[in-house]
Amino acid sequence: MTAPPARLLSAASNVAAKVLQGGVADLRPVPRVLIDQGPNRSVYRMTSTGGGPAPAGPPVLLVPPLAAPALCFDLRRGCSLAEHLVEQGRRTYLVDYGNVAFSDRRLGIEHWIEEVLPRAVRKVSADSGGQGVHVVAWCLGGIFSLLTAADQPKLPIESITTIASPFDFTAIPLVAPFRPLVEFTGGHLLTPFYRALGGAPSYLVSRVFKATGLSKEITKPLAILRNLDDRDFLAQIEAVDHFMGNMAAYPGRTFGQIYHRFFRANDLAEGGVDLGGRAISLSAVKVPTLVIAGENDTIAPRQAVQRLVGLLENSPDVRFEVSPGGHLGVLTGRRARGTTWRHVDGFLDEQLTSS
Repeated sequence: MTAPPARLLSAASNVAAKVLQGGVADLRPVPRVLIDQGPNRSVYRMTSTGGGPAPAGPPVLLVPPLAAPALCFDLRRGCSLAEHLVEQGRRTYLVDYGNVAFSDRRLGIEHWIEEVLPRAVRKVSADSGGQGVHVVAWCLGGIFSLLTAADQPKLPIESITTIASPFDFTAIPLVAPFRPLVEFTGGHLLTPFYRALGGAPSYLVSRVFKATGLSKEITKPLAILRNLDDRDFLAQIEAVDHFMGNMAAYPGRTFGQIYHRFFRANDLAEGGVDLGGRAISLSAVKVPTLVIAGENDTIAPRQAVQRLVGLLENSPDVRFEVSPGGHLGVLTGRRARGTTWRHVDGFLDEQLTSS
């Protein structure tokens, strides 16, 4: 079947843009101003590109996971949650952990929930005139945000939204085949490697992330050929490749805690975690919480994410939603604007009317 002339022209234009201009995706970041900086912490106030409403109302703080770059919230123009929030006139902030070095290998989860996130929350609150902060977090960022809120209930946190954050690691099919081997070795299967390397190196993190979508990686060349006339499709692939190329490392001690406490012991599914002899219970979270799962997510499947709902027994309002997309797609895929972002918008708006 011969392609229509319009499709052939679009395909030719896209090929020319990829060859002559380096790509078709608009990867310009949302403008931002640095308002705070410290170890493993840069806090930015996102600003408008012009033409939109002036920022107003309570602040929204975007919290990424470790290892994944903060550009997960600003993937590309048109598929950027940060851009979307700014265009709505919301005061939008982003915390960026930067690159993790070998010298950071002794940093544990405590560093992120006792220092990095509390300082970011307090700074955002102060920068917005002392208002309470609405946290929107992805993947491990959601886990750390909830542990922070549970550990420090006096922080000015008004609500938390978690997107693709797993709380029952036994419900993740990808890791199930490795459990017998892990238990057979007494949990020491990975320990010598992450200790020797000082953590999980960025190149390894990127390869593991790609492996979770191996079928898509294999068929990607064919998908590109079939969609050469679809600029938005090609732009999304370019943006995801850019994201994958900017993965960071996990600090050694943090990786070890995630491996032993979350993966092996599955502590989170029981409602808390023990860090250095100090127990943190999710029952201490007392703010409204929105929980979003991706219907095609293999890293954080629906059941793994939904487990959180039953653990927030003292939260005044817990919502659960499922949106299309895989682990990254549910946050910033091409359908996220009409699904995930709509849930986030509605939840944030309700917090305004109820406050």
